[in-house]
Amino acid sequence: MEKFIINGKRQLGGEISVHGSKNSVLPILASTLLIKGKSIIHNVPNLTDVDSSIKILEYLGAEVCRSGSSIYVDASDISDNTIPEEMMREMRSSIIFLGALLSRCKEAYICYPGGCEIGVRPIDLHLSSLRKLGAAINESGNCLSCKCTSLTGAKIILSFPSVGATENIIISAVLAKGKTTIINAAREPEISDLASFLNSCGARIFGAGEGTVEIEGVDALYSACHTVIPDRIVAATYMSAAAITSSELIIKNIRTLHLTPVMPVFSEMGCKMYISGNDLKISAPKRLKRVKNIKTMPYPGFPTDCQSIVMSALAKAKGTTVINESIFESRFKHVSELSRFGADITVNGDTAVISGVAELYGANVFCTDLRGGSALVLAALAAEGVSSIGDIYHIDRGYEKLENSLNQIGADITRQNVT
Repeated sequence: MEKFIINGKRQLGGEISVHGSKNSVLPILASTLLIKGKSIIHNVPNLTDVDSSIKILEYLGAEVCRSGSSIYVDASDISDNTIPEEMMREMRSSIIFLGALLSRCKEAYICYPGGCEIGVRPIDLHLSSLRKLGAAINESGNCLSCKCTSLTGAKIILSFPSVGATENIIISAVLAKGKTTIINAAREPEISDLASFLNSCGARIFGAGEGTVEIEGVDALYSACHTVIPDRIVAATYMSAAAITSSELIIKNIRTLHLTPVMPVFSEMGCKMYISGNDLKISAPKRLKRVKNIKTMPYPGFPTDCQSIVMSALAKAKGTTVINESIFESRFKHVSELSRFGADITVNGDTAVISGVAELYGANVFCTDLRGGSALVLAALAAEGVSSIGDIYHIDRGYEKLENSLNQIGADITRQNVT
């Protein structure tokens, strides 16, 4: 086990670059199972969730080679269609392998996924959609047995624009017979990135990033290269780092369009932002302003993954902010840990009321989940004194050596083993 020791109250400055998107690369890696040949994926971050995906691919029989930020996957020979429970439980997004295995092998045996405990994330939309495509799925306790003679295109209407379900349908449908239409599909940029990769392999996916996606099944997919989009949540984390420390930063390798849901919030906090190509310059005031109300919503609304990150910054803002979490019912677990820094936050159901304080103070805290963990790091950066943050394995799931990146812009963070 490891922890961060952070000396706070330091001014940040300079340039920091955003690595590839975790939420994009994971479904792309799963979809390489559909390709009987070598896939080359660039701009892949070094994350534990990526490591977990690689382990699953290798267990199933794929050859995987990593060189720097590039991964080479050869799934020509798949020798297994079962994913052990311990591998499934390492991350929530492991369910994305279900559609790929079913399409490739016509059967799959998996268990329910694990990952951060941020609330119920049911897979019923995944299963009902796969059944519409022709899969027979038997649920026995914690395990799923899935079989099909073949998958056939269908019209699928999602009751909620689930990112994972949309990805699973797309992956399952690209080699299915006929046409599949997804109504109320998720519109997140990561959906478009997955479609871009598969289309470069010969798939026929139309409308990715819109509410309706159409997939015309093809007979086979072929080897291709793809560069993963920048991680918009990491970019927002660096924006919050500048905001909470009253600093000026240049954040490189961003996609401006992907940040439009969060930029108005930072503007309302009093931050100035300037775009130049793929770079964002953000300059924060000495004291942030409150934001009247924030409600998490599916893209293009304010991302639930940014809720805890922005909450840290608002803990030092002048005035009171109300945040409504409409996606996950257990995504305020980090609040009790933030309070140890002196933050004044009250939670009532799906609503958090943040009354900004003038100062935060060093504290000993523990990460509750991935994004909640990054929120604690942000609070520690602005806090007076020294902070200790435990259970940072949560952070390593989505940030590539976060301490190194922040130290390059003036932070003082060390990673230590816990004895």
